[in-house]
Amino acid sequence: MNKAKKTSRGFTLIELIVVITILGILAAVALPKFAQMQADARIAKMNGALGAIKAAAALAHAQLITRGSQAGYTGNPTGNQDVNMEGVDVVFVNGYPSAATINLVAGVLTPDYTVTIAAPVVTITPDANHASCSITYTEATGANTLPANSGPTNLTVANCS
Repeated sequence: MNKAKKTSRGFTLIELIVVITILGILAAVALPKFAQMQADARIAKMNGALGAIKAAAALAHAQLITRGSQAGYTGNPTGNQDVNMEGVDVVFVNGYPSAATINLVAGVLTPDYTVTIAAPVVTITPDANHASCSITYTEATGANTLPANSGPTNLTVANCS
């Protein structure tokens, strides 16, 4: 008697259930961590933008001082003078970059960021979908007064998720 050899093709029901269970466990563990990483990346992006804004303001102010154009020097009571930095004509307000030019000097530009200028304040967000995840730059209000910058204390995962 010849018995035909039975060949199996495909997976058994048990194998399929095990694979689906493993995928479900991975999805339950990996997806929340991936979402958390996106929020952390947005926070890091905004902290980088804030650092660039602060550095640009300090560098522009230093360049103004070295040229003898700071408030009180060479008959310039407000310290407002246009200076070209890296191809950008920086307009100064009270010795620091204006709201209209700070993002250009800092290199915080679209399409990488959403920049909203409503002088004397510039608001920068990572994209249009995360408006509450933002930093701001407010022009200096008086001679030798630092411009107001905010961001890291206001940047939370809840705002940037």
